[in-house]
Amino acid sequence: MKNEKDAENLANLLAEARSEIGRVIFGQEDVVEQTLTCLLSGGHALLVGVPGLAKTRLVETLGIVLGLDARRVQCTPDLMPSDIIGSEILEETSEGRRGFRFLPGPVFSQLLMADEINRASPRTQSALLQSMQEHHVSVAGIRHDLPAPFHVLATQNPLEHEGTYPLPEAQLDRFLMEIDVPYPALDAERRMMIATTGASEQAARPVLSAEGLMAAQAFVRAMPVGEKVVDGILALVRSGRPDESAIANVRHHVSWGPGPRACQALMLCARARALASGRLAPSMEDVFALAPAVLRHRMAVTLSARADGITVASIIKDMVEASA
Repeated sequence: MKNEKDAENLANLLAEARSEIGRVIFGQEDVVEQTLTCLLSGGHALLVGVPGLAKTRLVETLGIVLGLDARRVQCTPDLMPSDIIGSEILEETSEGRRGFRFLPGPVFSQLLMADEINRASPRTQSALLQSMQEHHVSVAGIRHDLPAPFHVLATQNPLEHEGTYPLPEAQLDRFLMEIDVPYPALDAERRMMIATTGASEQAARPVLSAEGLMAAQAFVRAMPVGEKVVDGILALVRSGRPDESAIANVRHHVSWGPGPRACQALMLCARARALASGRLAPSMEDVFALAPAVLRHRMAVTLSARADGITVASIIKDMVEASA
């Protein structure tokens, strides 16, 4: 699929998918768009928001609409790696022979929701994030490939930190995007309240299949990117690194900036956003729109900047304005 007709067909399918998701998820258009962009890019997303904002329902709905096998893991401090990736059990056949059989865990799905990932122990987090990166697991020295496509949508509560194990920076970098889930607007919350407290609720229907999603992902990777956009992505990402050439806010307030993986993420996500809009090539508007979700978990401000109320979000805003 490399022509305008294919792009138009895919854009229509994605618009239909957004419409179906909108029948169940009220408001949150930016969250839905960013999540779909992440999945079209073939990546994983970290959804950050307070409880009760339909993060779990969004993942369930995405599984239905995109035709993916979706599963959910509730992360707790006592969750073991084997509870996610699976384990071997010893069993005996009717002939009296004994042997080990592998029982796959919930990671063997196409869309896995890791609810409150920061409540899992570092060991369990590492097991999950390794499978996200390598798309396979090893148990007793035997490799088991994960299904394709394979995506993880993890959630995190930004307020309650008691009993949590914050993800290290290197593991946060495994997520293509960090998506903020805000409170819904008044009109959306009103519609939600009425629609979800009646005798029946709306249900989404499948629009795509796993094969269709993989075809769209292949289209995204084949999409051309102009030199102006390539240079713009490089300039934006490199402007977030605290060196002598950086803008004053970055130089004085950023402790570490985004690495090369941020360039790769912005390139893929800008292509995916363009495809979802029916365009055959991304623009700098796509890059600037996606910059907060792609960069916010790949950089950090200094302690003194934090004390002065300076946030990563404000730094990224300055970077975008300086690059525009």
